[in-house]
Amino acid sequence: MREREREAREREARYSNGHLFNSLTVSGTTLCSACNKSITAKEALSCPTCNVTIHNRCRDTLPNCVKMKQKQQKLALMRNNSAYQNVTLRNKAHLKERPNSAIYPSDSLRQSLLGSRRGRSSLLLSKSVSTNNIAGTLNDDSPLGLRRILSQSTDSLNFRSRTMSMESLNDEGEGYFTSLLEDLEDEGQEFEADSWSMAVDSTYLQTHRKDVIKRQDVIYELIQTELHHVRTLRIMDGVFRRNMLEEVQLEPGVVHVLFPCLERLLTLHMHFLTQLLSRRAHSLQPESTNNFTITQISDLLIQQFSGQCADEMLKTYSEFCSRHMKAVKLYKELLARDKRLQLFIRRVSRRPLLRRHGFQECILLVTQRITKYPVLVQRIYDNTKDNPEEAAGLSQSLSCMRELLCSVDQQVLELERTQRLQEIRSRVDPRAEAKLRSGALFRPAELLRRQLIHEGTLNVLFVKNICAQITIFLFFSFSLSESSPPEMYELYASSKDDRNTWIRLIQQTIKSSVSPATAGARTVRSLSRDGASDFGSLGELALLQRQHSLLQEELVRLRGAEGKLRHSERAKAQLEKQLRDLKTNSATLGDGAGNAGSQVSSF
Repeated sequence: MREREREAREREARYSNGHLFNSLTVSGTTLCSACNKSITAKEALSCPTCNVTIHNRCRDTLPNCVKMKQKQQKLALMRNNSAYQNVTLRNKAHLKERPNSAIYPSDSLRQSLLGSRRGRSSLLLSKSVSTNNIAGTLNDDSPLGLRRILSQSTDSLNFRSRTMSMESLNDEGEGYFTSLLEDLEDEGQEFEADSWSMAVDSTYLQTHRKDVIKRQDVIYELIQTELHHVRTLRIMDGVFRRNMLEEVQLEPGVVHVLFPCLERLLTLHMHFLTQLLSRRAHSLQPESTNNFTITQISDLLIQQFSGQCADEMLKTYSEFCSRHMKAVKLYKELLARDKRLQLFIRRVSRRPLLRRHGFQECILLVTQRITKYPVLVQRIYDNTKDNPEEAAGLSQSLSCMRELLCSVDQQVLELERTQRLQEIRSRVDPRAEAKLRSGALFRPAELLRRQLIHEGTLNVLFVKNICAQITIFLFFSFSLSESSPPEMYELYASSKDDRNTWIRLIQQTIKSSVSPATAGARTVRSLSRDGASDFGSLGELALLQRQHSLLQEELVRLRGAEGKLRHSERAKAQLEKQLRDLKTNSATLGDGAGNAGSQVSSF
């Protein structure tokens, strides 16, 4: 008896949500299908029915086994068919009077059960067939076997409706991006060929020189990659972003952190792609749909990467690239704990187009896109030697692209340093303070009045032949009242290159003439931009308010010092006036004494 109970418990332990789990030895690189974390060999479970591998602790979080559902549906369908045949053999008179929907509402419903997933909506019509009406037509005089069979058929119908409705909930939102993916596949048919040489006719290709063919191949690659980039952005917007809001029901602030400034990116690149496709359409040969030669493209490049459009790209890509790591980190955290998001990502991954366009892949592709333009335009320029005007335009556009790329890198670096400075400030005890040699107190809030330039590790010499390794932060100070002599320390770098880097950065910081107002404004802009697009901006707003209060205190102190200086200048002027009066009086007294002496001598 005990052995039977133990076997029953083991058999129940193996089953969970329709899965039949078996212990499995896997490698350390295998990921759990439920939490996407690595699995050790001791706790691996595998379901041979649906081929999923999970942790032992994740067995309850895994959704129902899809293949087991399908088997149950087929078994229920076979039972219903056999039951229907038995009923027909036992009592034909009853079934002639009864409606044909006693077990199935109609033949179309039977086809929908066996048909594709798109036909499942017709299954909802079965709800109009009340199971109470099916069982209610039976009375006590009916045969016991018939009542049992129809009762089983009713239960199987309820089970099948319940199962299908749960799957329809899981498939909710799939129609949103089905049409979008079909449109994306149709739009890319004109650029399915790998190069321009393979896209045009061979007879048309033979009429061009080798340098022209190379140039057209690169232009074709530029348009093709821009089309793929817009496709990636539309997938992020129409598949991931929309369904995360409507189906997964994430907070709008969370979705904004996952997809920062996505609308602006779509607007910029859709406009650029429209211009490229229009230029390609105007370059088509008469009565041809695939033979084209683009002779000028520099004007479109200059328009896209200079002026107001370049400023918008700088602002957009700086924000997007600086939030790349934060978006990926948040996505991983949500995916580990949100079951709806797990089901959505798993269903999306079945699509052929989306297998190579996951969330992390899309974010990385968008981040890298701006670095591809200079490489492509440089190749176009190298093959444009016979047209000086076009070559000059390409050279100008290439300079604009490189300048834009450097500006984006600098903006991203400044924003990362600002975020690092906030992290350093948050790790320091707010009550801690240090007394400088000048007598002033240095508090953690003073860090926000400085700009982080560099961070690294150096060895400081405290006693002879005794060094201690410390972390050094190089700041640009915004304080205006440093009048005490500098403190001297003896520092040692771990390598010559590290030493030269510190020397160069220190010299650049000393020579830099950035005004406190300008530097402070830049920091405030970076912080405000960082806080405006973050759903948790209250902490950053408090930091800004604290920084503003510190600046106000500094201003009040300087005004007081200015008043004292003016008072001392007035006192100095009064003393100088009194001194002049004393000199005048002393001179007058001296003249009077001389006259008196001459009068006495005359007597």
